[in-house]
Amino acid sequence: MSAPKTALARLSDPDLRESPRPPVRRRGGGFGSLTPERARVLMLVAARPSAITMLVIFILVYGTLFAAGGGMSGSSGAIAASWLAVHQVPLVIGKTSIGLWPLVPTAIMLWMVARESAEAAGPDCETEELGWVIGAAVGGPLLITAVCLAVADDASAVVALQPPDTLAAFGWVLGLSALAAAVGIASQRWRDLTDLLPIRLPDWVVPGFRAGMTAVGRLLAAGAAATVASFLIHWSRIGDTYQAAGGSVFGVLGLTLLSLAYLPNVAVDAVSVLAGGQVRIGPGSLSLFRIEGAPVPAVPVTAAVPSGPVAVWWLALLVVPAAAGVLAGLDCARTSRDRAAAPWATLTAAGVAAVAVALLGAVAGGELGTFGRIAPTLVTAALVFVWVAVAGYVGMVGSRWFGGPAVIAADEYGDEYYDDEYYYEDDEYEYADDDYYDDEYEDEEDADDEPAPASAGTGGWYDESDLDGALEAELVEDQDEDVAAAGVKSVENSDIVDAEVVEGDLPDK
Repeated sequence: MSAPKTALARLSDPDLRESPRPPVRRRGGGFGSLTPERARVLMLVAARPSAITMLVIFILVYGTLFAAGGGMSGSSGAIAASWLAVHQVPLVIGKTSIGLWPLVPTAIMLWMVARESAEAAGPDCETEELGWVIGAAVGGPLLITAVCLAVADDASAVVALQPPDTLAAFGWVLGLSALAAAVGIASQRWRDLTDLLPIRLPDWVVPGFRAGMTAVGRLLAAGAAATVASFLIHWSRIGDTYQAAGGSVFGVLGLTLLSLAYLPNVAVDAVSVLAGGQVRIGPGSLSLFRIEGAPVPAVPVTAAVPSGPVAVWWLALLVVPAAAGVLAGLDCARTSRDRAAAPWATLTAAGVAAVAVALLGAVAGGELGTFGRIAPTLVTAALVFVWVAVAGYVGMVGSRWFGGPAVIAADEYGDEYYDDEYYYEDDEYEYADDDYYDDEYEDEEDADDEPAPASAGTGGWYDESDLDGALEAELVEDQDEDVAAAGVKSVENSDIVDAEVVEGDLPDK
């Protein structure tokens, strides 16, 4: 009788009766149900990143033409080509094919798209409206791309610019914009995105994804550090790269800015080398095991490219991907339920890292005129997978053996969703019934046996008649216990209307 009594006492708590019901997400009804405020937000997502990008392109193009003292006849073609170059679209200028464009402008543009998408996908955004956010983030750049393709076609009669492949242009713009929008939305509403999937994701997918992306970030940081170190080692060759400037201040400034813009490209190539892979430089190649010489562009950043021969101590650099893999395994051990027999989060991290490195290699590489194709080989992605999977497994197992059990992890909603003995599987917008009872009734079976709260229109969670009945039942129970303590027996029978109390023999005092 103690369990029902406590439950009834909880029902009679005035604080519980006045507790508000958890918020429930509203469901939108499509484009027609969008409010003017939401339409304005979507318009900003579609227009603001593209407008800022075009403004910067206008300033750079006209500033360069003014500084060079040239005419403005080819400015429209230069602006259209710059927009396509920012989206990594291969172009043919004269007889020179250029597909190796700097990553810094692309990264800045994608960051703006991701930020706008993240702000639009805030708490006020319905789940059904997330598709409209992605559509807006893609629609604006596609519209400008169509205009730039038409301008490039017209400008080909004035400047040496061949119209690019239409399908390739739209494909690059669509892919990059959609990826940036998805990343921005996932940073705010990743759980809503997973809820849209036809199947429920296992609990090891999210920790593995995060560990894999963190491993890629560490590899990129190591690649950038290796690039700067090699640049400093070969400092004496920098002066030769500035000879093309002819002593002009604007020429030196332009080469410096161009080198900084290409620095992420070189860092991605360095990741391939550190992982044991190979970077193709036209007919030559570069790796930790072999260098095949080939001409490189005369820009300051290429001074970091070693000319050989290969030193034996370079093999010690393989500790970099091994360390990144071990750290990824430690992250999986802290944030997942991975164990030696089922390292699913660690394998997920390895797969995510391999795919991310492959995509970065595809974006960072390309054709560069007479120098040929400069890009990491595809084997780099496979090597990254092996490093993160094997070294990550070692780190995960070592953490389990020497580091103790996994800590409790929390997502951005504050929900604890994995631990060694408990996994939170409750719905995102509902609270479990046993959260409102005392600690002694936290067992799930006892919580399921409790009656469901009535939803009356009285403003509270429970009907007033139910509360009154609960209070009366509690009072009757207390009276029965008092009578039993005094030695009086109560005879109860459901078929007898009037209960007769029989006084038994009382002990002698």
